[in-house]
Amino acid sequence: MTNIVLDVRNLKVQFITEEKLVKAVDGISFTVKKGQTLGIVGESGSGKSVTSLATMGLLLEKSCQISGEIWFNNSEKNEQNSQSVNLLQLPEQEKQQYRGGKISMIFQEPMSSLNPVYTIGFQLTEAIRFHQNVSAAEARRQAASLLQEVKLLPSDEVLRQKSLEEITQNSQNLAQVKSKPELATIVNGSDKPAVSQVEEVSERQIMLQVNQKKLAILDRYPHELSGGQIQRVMIAMAISCNPTLLIADEPTTALDVTVQAKILDLLRELGETRGMSVIFISHDLGVISEVANTVAVMYQGKIVEYGDIKQIFSQPQHPYTKGLLACRPPLDSKVLRLPTVSDFMEKVINSTGEIEIREKKTVITQQQNLDLAEETVPQTTENPILEVNHLRVGFPVKGMFGQTKRLFMAVNDVSFAVARGETLGLVGESGCGKSTLARAILQLIPVTSGQVFFEEQEITNPYSGILQSLRRDMQIIFQDPFGSLDPRLTVGAAVMEPMLIHGVGNKKVRRDRAAYLLERVGLTADSLSRYPYAFSGGQRQRICIARALALNPKLIICDESVSALDVSVQAQVLNLLKELQDEFGLTYIFISHDLSVVKFMSDRIVVMNQGKIEEIGPAEQVYDQPQREYTRQLIASIPTGKIYSNL
Repeated sequence: MTNIVLDVRNLKVQFITEEKLVKAVDGISFTVKKGQTLGIVGESGSGKSVTSLATMGLLLEKSCQISGEIWFNNSEKNEQNSQSVNLLQLPEQEKQQYRGGKISMIFQEPMSSLNPVYTIGFQLTEAIRFHQNVSAAEARRQAASLLQEVKLLPSDEVLRQKSLEEITQNSQNLAQVKSKPELATIVNGSDKPAVSQVEEVSERQIMLQVNQKKLAILDRYPHELSGGQIQRVMIAMAISCNPTLLIADEPTTALDVTVQAKILDLLRELGETRGMSVIFISHDLGVISEVANTVAVMYQGKIVEYGDIKQIFSQPQHPYTKGLLACRPPLDSKVLRLPTVSDFMEKVINSTGEIEIREKKTVITQQQNLDLAEETVPQTTENPILEVNHLRVGFPVKGMFGQTKRLFMAVNDVSFAVARGETLGLVGESGCGKSTLARAILQLIPVTSGQVFFEEQEITNPYSGILQSLRRDMQIIFQDPFGSLDPRLTVGAAVMEPMLIHGVGNKKVRRDRAAYLLERVGLTADSLSRYPYAFSGGQRQRICIARALALNPKLIICDESVSALDVSVQAQVLNLLKELQDEFGLTYIFISHDLSVVKFMSDRIVVMNQGKIEEIGPAEQVYDQPQREYTRQLIASIPTGKIYSNL
């Protein structure tokens, strides 16, 4: 028992609504051993996050009913007799001693996890001083040390070396003054030679500069850091009091694959060096395979499969687990359609009236590698539907008095063409200019220079007067399905709005087409009168796809349109996009930071970095034979779903 840090027994969580009790967690049990990483995987709504919140004691008793037991063992190395406590039975004041101090949590959204009006140094030291009786100066020292541990701040040795190089450079500048005594006196404020004076104070200067570099990062505000940097701050805050158990709730979902790989490496390293137990929550089994020793697969509030990660990946027993493993785009083969969870299981009502999950008898075989003939790949040399020539988009950088000092080039001299019926993949990290390029192509933002031709007509000329008529042929599906729909409009009104703006048909014609499109994307005509809040993320993205199809467009730009979805829902949407392309003859520009998704969808791939095109070529060629180092880094960062031999 002393080896078990957390023992969850028959945990049930039910939320109280006006109509009924909603079961979020339904009688789950699991254990976490010392130094072990438990991966909890499942779709949104499966109960993963509710389980972690119940463990942390962050669920309000007024809004839910919690039963079962959560036993936590906080034994230290020198303790002979360890005693476990049931976290659910502790009074609130005692829970606060465990929360943050002995059990810490990293939340999913790094951008909203920190208070924007306080510096990261203040927020780190606040957490340290709440759980430890230390001075403000000692708390800041610990905060800087933690930022070094999470690799947001270089080590003292590196900082010292950088400071020494800077001081050496300054010394060389002063040495040049040595030959001019009158200038040396002005610079030094004494008659002592410049080089000699620098040698005397260099050690003190080094320490001062090292401390200044540490203070500089502590004095930054959250908006001055990237998403990956903020997540490192959250990890530093979580480990600040050396917790026994760290809960990481989807800590890499909002991050690029390259940043995600670094965060996963960091969490794995921290677990090993500190001997921490970790609960890692994700909807992606590929990510879980990178960090976990043991896996619990959750579905509709229950653990449907639980065991060693090698066994789960090599011999999955439950059809839901088989579906999750199969629905991620393969990296080593080309397939026409992704398997989905529904291909592996079905829900039936048994004799007692309860819903039962059964494995489908149809054998799902892995599709063979497709050797597509070269003539099936659309050619861009003749009559492309879209042509981009030397496009530049710059954003003004303001000076002290509001004047424009310079332009930050978000898109810098980009040229490519897209053939009719082709899917051109656009991949790169956040901030590389993908979304800016998409908006510039659609003329949603002004361009600095360059040309965009759609069906041989220039649309970057503001005086041509053809843009409004062409807008119906060019549509976009945005990344966030929750923010893409007006919450005050019904789904029917949202899908019919483009037709209304462009004067397509009468009210009955528009309503009939909206009903047809909703059915085509897998929803029902009954959805017309419902509001967006009544739909899940995947369903909302389907509504956005239906809206984009309302005017029979020729080109659709999918801007990170599946990045916010679970891998199982993602597979359904990707299959749908391919089916619609075949049915309506669509041309896609598919934008994502996930190269595996882009490879599945695309005929050709454009790799962007810092506003420029790094590499462009056929999808298989870019993946199998990358020409640039940046592309190789993107490929190496993709979670493979393969198990490390040392686990």
